[in-house]
Amino acid sequence: MTESIGSLAVSQSYEMLGAALAKTQQKQEAQMTMQLIQSATVAAPTATVSPVGNLGKNIDVMV
Repeated sequence: MTESIGSLAVSQSYEMLGAALAKTQQKQEAQMTMQLIQSATVAAPTATVSPVGNLGKNIDVMV
């Protein structure tokens, strides 16, 4: 009977460890996502380019 209690305790400790690792991974992924969003919003205004000349305004399409 003590073996089953011991194995149950070990099983529960592995489950708690797995939950803790999953929580840590989710926090890291959330932090990385926020950094990606912040870097994208900073780079967006400088990415706009005004057109130069008439290039690309007239496209010949033959059907």
